[in-house]
Amino acid sequence: MTLSKSDKEALPDDPPVQEDKTAPAAAPEAAGELAELQNKLEEKTKEAEENYVRLLRLAAEMENLRKRQERERAELLQFANENLIKEFLPIVDNLERAMDHGRQLEAPAAFLDGIELVHQGFLKALERYGVTPLNSAGQQFDPAFHSAMMQEETDAVPDCTIIKELQKGYLLNQRLLRPAMVVVARNPQNEHTSCRTDSKVQEEK
Repeated sequence: MTLSKSDKEALPDDPPVQEDKTAPAAAPEAAGELAELQNKLEEKTKEAEENYVRLLRLAAEMENLRKRQERERAELLQFANENLIKEFLPIVDNLERAMDHGRQLEAPAAFLDGIELVHQGFLKALERYGVTPLNSAGQQFDPAFHSAMMQEETDAVPDCTIIKELQKGYLLNQRLLRPAMVVVARNPQNEHTSCRTDSKVQEEK
């Protein structure tokens, strides 16, 4: 149906369109909330990274502690009998002296053989616990393993060579148990010996 001109004029005018004044204000507020959330996310991310680094460091420290405890326990087992073994070494020394004196006095062979069997039995028992003799004769003097009791002038061997063992040294699981007491060669032509021994070392001429 077609409206006449009079009908069109009778229709009410369209209500004026009102502008939404809240939209421009909401946009900055949303942007601020987003920025705040991003800051919080960055803070939490940084915190998580720091916590992860702390966790790794703590795990490494725990692993080092575990290894150190295992090493200390192994060393304790290796050297737990050290003091007891030291008590047996003088017995071995006395057996060796007895054999030397017996040979010098031409003691009966059966007597010497008996002492030798006891001596070897002691050495084998000590060896089972990681004890090994320190062979020093003919070696260069080393203050870490030898204790020089005296020096003897000679040009038959190089300076600072060990020419005699007064008491045998021993190792316990490759660690020094007792230093060897030795006599060290001193070249009479060498006024300033390069051999660093004890200041209390006696000279034998």
